[in-house]
Amino acid sequence: MREIVTAAEMKALDSNTIQQAGIPSLVLMERAALRIADELTERLKEKDRERILVVCGTGNNGGDGLAVARLLQQRGFRVWYYILGNEEKMTAETACQFKTVQYYQVPRANNLDLNEYTTIVDAIFGVGLSRPVEGKYGEVISELNQASAYKVAVDIPSGIDADTGFEKGIAFRADLTVTFAFRKRGLCFYPGRMYGGEIIVADIGIYSIPGERVRMHCLEQKDLEMLPERIPYGNKGTFGKVLLVAGCEGMCGAAYLSAAAVLKCSVGMVKIQTVEANRIPLQTLLPEAMISCDFDESRNQAMLDWCDVIVIGPGLGVGAQSRERAQWFLSRAAMCGKPVVLDADGLNLLSVHEEWKRFLGENVIVTPHIGEMSRLCGKAIGDIQDCLTQTASDYAKETNAVCVLKDACTVIADASGEMYLNLSGNAGMATAGSGDVLSGVLAGILCMYLAQKKKPSPVMMAALGVYIHGAAGDLAAQVVGQRGMTAGDIIRFLPEILK
Repeated sequence: MREIVTAAEMKALDSNTIQQAGIPSLVLMERAALRIADELTERLKEKDRERILVVCGTGNNGGDGLAVARLLQQRGFRVWYYILGNEEKMTAETACQFKTVQYYQVPRANNLDLNEYTTIVDAIFGVGLSRPVEGKYGEVISELNQASAYKVAVDIPSGIDADTGFEKGIAFRADLTVTFAFRKRGLCFYPGRMYGGEIIVADIGIYSIPGERVRMHCLEQKDLEMLPERIPYGNKGTFGKVLLVAGCEGMCGAAYLSAAAVLKCSVGMVKIQTVEANRIPLQTLLPEAMISCDFDESRNQAMLDWCDVIVIGPGLGVGAQSRERAQWFLSRAAMCGKPVVLDADGLNLLSVHEEWKRFLGENVIVTPHIGEMSRLCGKAIGDIQDCLTQTASDYAKETNAVCVLKDACTVIADASGEMYLNLSGNAGMATAGSGDVLSGVLAGILCMYLAQKKKPSPVMMAALGVYIHGAAGDLAAQVVGQRGMTAGDIIRFLPEILK
């Protein structure tokens, strides 16, 4: 699990390391430059053929770049540096690095003939950029982007907002970004993540402040080790029972996809509560699932008592019968605290029945995409896209539920302010049914921890589910490609990830 920081948090962490831990700024700058030099040395094997240009601003990011130029020259590379900006306005650290490259006679480029270079290093702006890139800076970045050279960004591509990932006028398009100490939010959200290319988080000696906790994280493959072992003496009841309230007439596909994902995530039993028209198709598609088309007080209560987790919404529809089904199970689950994954039409029904918010709470995971979130909170889609983390966090705090706000970079938030960004997955997963699969995966993860005395927080379990869903999509993309991927392919590769 990695911590993710804002520009302000990074500044505070940097300042604490210098002022409280007593590590000088120039030492941190040298460490940062060493890590970039190491990465480039590893990648650029043929030194004699390389011609490297380091383009430096006058802030501390430029100081990092000057140090990189010096270190690469000392390792036998042919390197030039170019200063962009007023030398008289250099920070103290960058002025020191400028003096050092002059002492070691690193050659300076006075004009940008970019066809001469095989590698370009961007050290113009760091994470503190607060204004749009324009004028001479914009012209230079535009020229750099057009060059055919291999491109490397120092800490973050110049022109990318470190918090949102938005392009501030124009931004450098890197093949590799070496970011320092912590991944920045802007390297998680698009287009910043795309402009960053391959992103390496380099340890340079800046760590969390003792006693203070960064509130945002992302999961990695090794975090799957926290999944509990499958009990060797268990039975199908041990591994969880999921009730899926899903499917209206003519809409059994979503119910199938969600239920199939449940079973592929090691759940012992799944029962689909649906309409009679879906019975035969679902029994044919998924013989492992139990089907119930009953809907009355006593049978509903029996199903509620039977299950461990409820999924409400995939393909459910928004008609009167669907509304009645959703309300009954959502309200009764709230009364007994049974875990609920509320998805798709369950969310659409919630958006037109504000009073249902009283049924939400810490036992509920809501999984809206941007359009559903717009209907739930009344914000325009553009406004939500401008502040994904804040929107997810606000809704979680308002409802006390875990909010999984689905996008290219999904945000998972709870009422306490704990948040995760998901970095698994790919554009091939933007396909019909992918969200239904996710609802099943989330139910599966909740069931995995039923027998565990010590469980992760609900928001972490939700983050695990989102990560696994994305990882299965990544594996599917490797095999079938992004263009031809279907939701069924994601289900197919879930067992491979869980192995």
